[in-house]
Amino acid sequence: MTLDKAKELLLVQAGFGGFYNGNSAKLILSEVDREHGQAAVDRLIRECGLDKVFGFRPGDRFEGGLVVNKDKPATP
Repeated sequence: MTLDKAKELLLVQAGFGGFYNGNSAKLILSEVDREHGQAAVDRLIRECGLDKVFGFRPGDRFEGGLVVNKDKPATP
């Protein structure tokens, strides 16, 4: 997936907000991480305002539908 396509999809998810769209955003960010790395994920979180909508933070790692961090346990 290109970063432009990921950003487009994430903006749609952020526009709707809510639990299920947050899960979709996690899956998109997981794929971005696999293909482009953590720096691209952090940039998309900031650019799309996912910190405000879903509470994602730059530095959050996404594995499938989970957010994995050193300082907090995995959350579905």
